[in-house]
Amino acid sequence: MKIITLTTLYPNNVKNGHGIFVEQRLRHLLEHHQDIVAEVIAPVPWFPFVSDKFGHYSDFAQVAKVEQRFGIRVSHPRYCLLPKIGMTLAPFMLVLAVYPLLKNKLKNGDNFDLIDAHYFYPDGVAAVILGKLLKKPVVVTARGSDITLIPSFYWPRKMIVWAAQQATAIITVCQDLKDKIVEFGISPAKIHALRNGVDLQFFMPEDRQQARAQLKLDRPTLLSVGHLVELKGHHLIIEAMQSLPDYQLLIAGDGEEMLNLKKLANSFGVGGRVTFLGAISHKQLVTVYSAADILVLASSREGWANVLLEAMACGTPVIATKVSGTPEVVASPKAGILVERSAPAIVTAVRAMQKQMPLRQDTRAYTENYSWDATVHRISELFKNIVCG
Repeated sequence: MKIITLTTLYPNNVKNGHGIFVEQRLRHLLEHHQDIVAEVIAPVPWFPFVSDKFGHYSDFAQVAKVEQRFGIRVSHPRYCLLPKIGMTLAPFMLVLAVYPLLKNKLKNGDNFDLIDAHYFYPDGVAAVILGKLLKKPVVVTARGSDITLIPSFYWPRKMIVWAAQQATAIITVCQDLKDKIVEFGISPAKIHALRNGVDLQFFMPEDRQQARAQLKLDRPTLLSVGHLVELKGHHLIIEAMQSLPDYQLLIAGDGEEMLNLKKLANSFGVGGRVTFLGAISHKQLVTVYSAADILVLASSREGWANVLLEAMACGTPVIATKVSGTPEVVASPKAGILVERSAPAIVTAVRAMQKQMPLRQDTRAYTENYSWDATVHRISELFKNIVCG
């Protein structure tokens, strides 16, 4: 069986961590089920110039047209993303970019059996249109804000509901997202809640003393990981640091709020105890997870937060806001504590965990129930049932 994975969320030669959760699922699927082959089409916005003065837009121009990642062919066709009206037109721009590629594949005898789309908007909507044009089944995976945020816009919501109705099947990364799609009037029978897993061979505890020495840590350490944007709640953890004078905080990630967060830390008088690591590799993250005492995730919304499982796989317990799929991840005291989204709640949880810290080996053992094996087996069965009838 050959599948086409269609998504704008996929790593590339410029942004190696972009949409890495999609790549991880696909890699594990192919490793465990060698009767499935895949090709990825990961469109990027068209931009003509490579220059620092255009900021992140010039990154698009540097993305390779075609590349190989872990033995998987990845194509990056360009699509037009227009200012202001781009959000509404994006699905149709994706169709215009991808349809000629798929049509030529079929014309040249390079057949495929199924379109595996990730993120409902615009990717899933475009995939369903392409599936109708090419008479191919389409499975769309919902991952978070495509269901919790984007449907608040009128036309995108209309298109998401239409795509959900027309898709052959839907996968969600947590039960909460499934419940939300059912509220759109979609039959629960076509929705499969199949959580993300964690690579337990990659995310493993490193020597804790060595990791702490490498990062020059000399006191209990909190860690916050994610893009530096408001919804991730880094600002709330910085605020909490005022009431946690015995702790230091590491923040891993890059984004538009970097300067504001640094100013915030200084205004609260905690700048000397907050270290911004910037964007770091997954290998570096293993060291950081192993060195930290607690990971704090203060998001306002999440689908299935991979950083929680990654940290726990390295033995680090978590404190996380109880939003969307997070309670499905943090379901035991060995994993951590769920809190409301506020700085005082974070302070209270840190102090509570400090008094009764889970054993790191118990946190790791809890995470071993979340390998990729069961998930990719069920995905394989779903794809085969669709293709073979």
